Amino acid sequence: MNRPRETLGTKGDAQGVGVPDVRLVPGRDTVECVGDWTVDRLAGLQGRLDALPWPSAQEIVVDGSGVRAMDTAGAFFLCRTVGGLEKRGTRVSVQGLRPELERLLALIRNPALSGAEPAPVSRPGYLERVGRETWAHAEEGVGLLAFVGEIFLTLTRWLRHPARIRGRIFLHEVQMAGCNALPIIGLLSFLLGVVIAYQGGAQLQYYGANIFIADLVGFSMLRELAPLMTAIIVAGRTGSAFTAQIGTMQVNEEIDALRTMGLAPMDVLVVPRLLALILTLPLLTVYADAMGVFGGMVMAKLQLGIGFGVFLTRFESAVTLPSYLLGIVKAPVFAGIVAVVGCYQGFRVSGGTDSVGRQTTVSVVQSIFLIIVVDAAFSVVFSWLGV
Repeated sequence: MNRPRETLGTKGDAQGVGVPDVRLVPGRDTVECVGDWTVDRLAGLQGRLDALPWPSAQEIVVDGSGVRAMDTAGAFFLCRTVGGLEKRGTRVSVQGLRPELERLLALIRNPALSGAEPAPVSRPGYLERVGRETWAHAEEGVGLLAFVGEIFLTLTRWLRHPARIRGRIFLHEVQMAGCNALPIIGLLSFLLGVVIAYQGGAQLQYYGANIFIADLVGFSMLRELAPLMTAIIVAGRTGSAFTAQIGTMQVNEEIDALRTMGLAPMDVLVVPRLLALILTLPLLTVYADAMGVFGGMVMAKLQLGIGFGVFLTRFESAVTLPSYLLGIVKAPVFAGIVAVVGCYQGFRVSGGTDSVGRQTTVSVVQSIFLIIVVDAAFSVVFSWLGV
């Protein structure tokens, strides 16, 4: 036997086909939802909900068996109504919806989509953060070693098949990494020689040992400062460019396009840059040596009155060929560090352009760090060998 129902809205609305409505079942703590709960039919439903005499029971059942259709707007409207009742301390149970409508309602009630405040996430402890950072750096180190191994395999293939060598790309990288870096390296090396001679000359004057300014400039520039400063400049200038170029290609999916065309990224992007830098960095170091010594000569002339001829005579007798070669030997190692780290960080770019900037910064920092560590190792080894 059908129970009489209390219906809100006009009689015509209640009898209208598909008009959404809510009906309170007398004698039961049940509210029936009927009609099409879609965005084009929800107008006026809020007013009828506000006028409905909601029961004061602790639990209310919302019967959705009469809902013919529902979209996201209708589901959100129903969720908001249920949420308002729950805030008043009433337990609400939604029943009778078709399975597909239940799934839609569950999706809308997801806290990530409904705007509800997510549950607080506990901050990891100090030891946990240290462990995560250590593990991340360990994974990155293993990846870098694997990258170096892949480079060696590519070089082996190049030796077996010289036709794979891309001469045009190699020469282009030589120009970009070497020739275009001459002005900045020359200027900074000259100023570095000036600073060393100025600071050292001020102290040597107290002891009447002005002539030893040639020893100071020669040993400091040739053995240590010229190779180190040149490598740091190249790391900031060329290494960052390697990372940015490869990273941009990664973002634009150009590297995937190379693989699709049958071109190995190692052959096209990595090995030519590595070989170009190994060739150019020793030459740039020689250029930096000359400019640094010249800067020291100029300052020795202006500050201490030592002529160029006297300076060069003392320089030739004090600085031996092995001392000069020790600085040159470091350059290819520094070049390998800059090229490998720069290219590796470029391939680690993922996501958008913000990742390009982040990995470029990491590339420069890691390159300079490794250069200084390796330079310190060279100094210890040379000291043990007595050279």
